[in-house]
Amino acid sequence: MSIALWCILIAAILPILSAFPAKLNKDFNNALPRDPDYWREGFRARAQAAQANGFEAFPFFAVAVFVAMSQGADPHWIDRLAVLFVLLRLIYVFCYWMDRSTPRSLAWAAAFLTIVGLFTSSLWS
Repeated sequence: MSIALWCILIAAILPILSAFPAKLNKDFNNALPRDPDYWREGFRARAQAAQANGFEAFPFFAVAVFVAMSQGADPHWIDRLAVLFVLLRLIYVFCYWMDRSTPRSLAWAAAFLTIVGLFTSSLWS
């Protein structure tokens, strides 16, 4: 199985892991995991926002990998771009947790461009 397919699995799990640290607080009530008051501000709000954005980015990434593979793009480029996407998303989540908006936005933009690169890779690789 290719590295890019493993990256799809990692990218699918990453949003869940984005919010996990916020759930380690003693105030977290697993009976009401979506309680808006718990997720209202601070680290918890940022962790939940990182999770939501991860779920938003995932489908486009997964489709871009499948398009690249099905259209005959160079497998080495597909793998490289897929790994880059995952690394950029890790940076994105970390920046969200640390409340670093500018680096977070740069990581988001670079990850988005990575998806565009994957989607169009059969044209240039």
